[in-house]
Amino acid sequence: MQNMFSRCSSLKELNLSNFNNNNVTNMGYMFYECSSLKKLNLSNFNTQNVTDIAYMFSRCSSLKELNLSNFNTNNVINMRDMFSGCSDEFRMKIKFQYKNLKKEAFY
Repeated sequence: MQNMFSRCSSLKELNLSNFNNNNVTNMGYMFYECSSLKKLNLSNFNTQNVTDIAYMFSRCSSLKELNLSNFNTNNVINMRDMFSGCSDEFRMKIKFQYKNLKKEAFY
């Protein structure tokens, strides 16, 4: 799923509620530069096998709501700059909500 929606700058909404990602290991750059995306619910994502989420939401400058409530980051090795380029307000909100994310996600 690496780069799957990358640079979809006109993408405003996306329904991934029935998306099967059970065997996915790389979600790096998945939503990179989706600059019009405002809201995303990934609560149904199975991330137990994922090792790379680097730059996943990087440069999603309009993103205001993100549900990662069931995100399992136990096997993640690389989450570098996961939220870089997002608004400071949004990054602080995510940092407070999801304490299991490493510091490197917010550089």
